Amino acid sequence: MLEIEFLGTGTSTGVPSIRCHCPVCMSDNPHDRRLRCSSIVRYHGKNLLIDCGPDFRQQILRASNDNLDALLITHIHYDHVGGIDDLRPYGFESIFSCYARNDVIHDLHLKMPYAFKKDLYPGAPRLNFVEIADAPFYVGDVLVEPIPVWHGKLLINGYRIGPLAYITDCKTIEPEQIDKIKNIPLLVINALHHREHHSHMNVREALEVVDKIKPGRTLFVHMSHQIGFHDEVNRHLPAGIQLAYDTQIVTVND
Repeated sequence: MLEIEFLGTGTSTGVPSIRCHCPVCMSDNPHDRRLRCSSIVRYHGKNLLIDCGPDFRQQILRASNDNLDALLITHIHYDHVGGIDDLRPYGFESIFSCYARNDVIHDLHLKMPYAFKKDLYPGAPRLNFVEIADAPFYVGDVLVEPIPVWHGKLLINGYRIGPLAYITDCKTIEPEQIDKIKNIPLLVINALHHREHHSHMNVREALEVVDKIKPGRTLFVHMSHQIGFHDEVNRHLPAGIQLAYDTQIVTVND
């Protein structure tokens, strides 16, 4: 059995968005409050963090279980990597592994040069950045299969882990990648809001992709305040498709 815990389901600004006083940002429904997008996937004894954004400290302190074995990074944008320095406690006893595409590792060298020095200063994060491409790889006994997708003009990674496919910040996905995950038991995929966007799928586009994949269940993530109220949107989505929410825990059988 696989378990996914949604640490955050919001887009880069989070919800509420700073200086916005729209009805969604002012909502007192906790499901309308979204930290930046990140999840923990627990499978076959491994706890895999997907993305580590600027809200990570707050997210992991409220998580049901704070054990982590590795980080899978989807892409370099700040809302997905801005919390990596807060992984320091996971490197106290052994080096903590982070899996990412080569371009992501290159850019992290520029953003966090102190984490890549040969002689780390005391207290610096002890991280092992493992370069991945499009080929499947193992974290312990867990097989992880990258799902390359296009975030506008930027090639980024989604991931398949057992019965789960996790895709965020996608605008377009090639047919061969869809074929990899057809009929997947659980699909997590981004749906920013209802309008056209240059680098993210809107709800209509996400529903079209879901129709091609035909998963057993779908949960939308990476949503802005402009998507509307959580409960209201869910009432209008097709059966088997819902908005995920922060702190939600979902299990799925192999």
